[in-house]
Amino acid sequence: MTNKYFYLTLLAVLGFNIEADGQDMRTTPRLVISITIDQLRSDYLEAFMPLYSSNGFNLLLNEGKVYSNASYPFFPIDRASAIATLSSGVTPYYNKIIGERWLNRATLRPVCCVDDSNYPGIMTEETASPGQLSTSTLGDELKVATNGRAVIYAISPYRDASVLSGGHAANGAFWIDDKNGEWCSSQYYYTSYPIWAQAFNRLSSPHQMINDMVWEPVNDLVGNFSYFMQTGIQKPFRHTFKGEQSYKEYKASAMVNENVTKMAMQCAASTGMGIDKVTDLLSITYYAGSYNHHAIADYQMELQDTYVRLDHEISTLIRFFEDRCGKGNVLYVLTSTGYCDEEQADYKKYRIPSGTFYLNRTANLMNMYMGAIWGQGKYVEAYYRNQIYLNHQLLEAKKISIAEATNRAQELLAMMSGVRNVYTSLQLITDNNEHLRKIRNGFNAELSGDIVIETAPGWNLLNEDTQEHEIVRASYTPFPIIIYGAGTKAEKITSPVTTDRIAPTIARAIRIRAPNACSVAPLF
Repeated sequence: MTNKYFYLTLLAVLGFNIEADGQDMRTTPRLVISITIDQLRSDYLEAFMPLYSSNGFNLLLNEGKVYSNASYPFFPIDRASAIATLSSGVTPYYNKIIGERWLNRATLRPVCCVDDSNYPGIMTEETASPGQLSTSTLGDELKVATNGRAVIYAISPYRDASVLSGGHAANGAFWIDDKNGEWCSSQYYYTSYPIWAQAFNRLSSPHQMINDMVWEPVNDLVGNFSYFMQTGIQKPFRHTFKGEQSYKEYKASAMVNENVTKMAMQCAASTGMGIDKVTDLLSITYYAGSYNHHAIADYQMELQDTYVRLDHEISTLIRFFEDRCGKGNVLYVLTSTGYCDEEQADYKKYRIPSGTFYLNRTANLMNMYMGAIWGQGKYVEAYYRNQIYLNHQLLEAKKISIAEATNRAQELLAMMSGVRNVYTSLQLITDNNEHLRKIRNGFNAELSGDIVIETAPGWNLLNEDTQEHEIVRASYTPFPIIIYGAGTKAEKITSPVTTDRIAPTIARAIRIRAPNACSVAPLF
């Protein structure tokens, strides 16, 4: 009898556990939609909330899991480095995308992060591939996990964002060409352009619409009241897109987002995304920066209208995919690129401490300084943005170690006006203390310079040879991470989180491995 009761009890316990496990099992979403909004900011997102509908941003904020205190774990940030981090789950130190452009050491010329002469463009003169991205991405791991059956596409106005969010194994990546206004791609993905994309270009490309396009406030409420109160009420605006730069201006306006949404929906409908039990991935990039990268103070109404139009696009996207795939079968992940175009403020006018740091003059001074120590020579081979590249061949010929040369340069630069910090390549490779971590994470030993200069806030970093300049600010850009759909419970989380945790979070939700260099924990 004792054994009989024991076995009955054991079977009951096992049955309970099986039932509990069965109740806890959830099916994976049919489709993941990764939405990256270039330059989205929490303060603007919240400021314009009275102007939104109930089915766009308000729906995500009220029913999604909202991490309100997000940041990128590296510096400096731009669109390309941000999107590479989102897709790979690691920083530029590992994925090698240190920015949209960097200096090629072999040619000493700037190159784009997705340039690849081996893969000519389709409907564009630009070449492109994700070959510079040195790690796997979420899409890559999804392809591997599904034995190639997952369908993966990336849609963006911008070449770098599209290629990097698509990853190495994407079925396709599409962006808008700056010269002809057509949706284009690369032979990396196709030998011939898809028929559905050709049809979309004939009917709905920016090229077909731009001559008749007028950007005005989307409605009277947006056009007659400004939520920016610092400079008083703003007048409504009216913009057209004409001339040689028309498509670049269009891509830096609110108007581009509607075309992105239409292209994304057409892509999904034409390629069968989200209709079977194999999870697919669609990556979309929108724009939320200032009109044509001008100062926000001069285009406040345009920025307000941009957010209201974005709200409509989010609503349209959600409605389309819920009708197509079913409400519980789509997982949406929305975040920002985490930076914004810095305004060129006139600090001198208001007697705020500022100045100009001349990169070209600094390089000449370093050559004279090192020449006085080791004899004449061009010790500085090149300089780009805030980085200085030393002449390794000359140093080797003179039997001078990189450590000695960079330490000498660091000593000189530290005494110059406007310099806040100077970092050497060896220092960033070997030292991982908390103070250096963000700078180190944005650095890559193969691509970055030997010297990284951090100028003081408010100072203008100027290269007189190219007239490239940027105002340095150490300000924090607030933005959220929002996860909605596929059974995600609504929650507001204020604890600080970093964006490199998004990729492993999605990977866990769809039950695949995280990208191969990703070592951070999922968000939940």
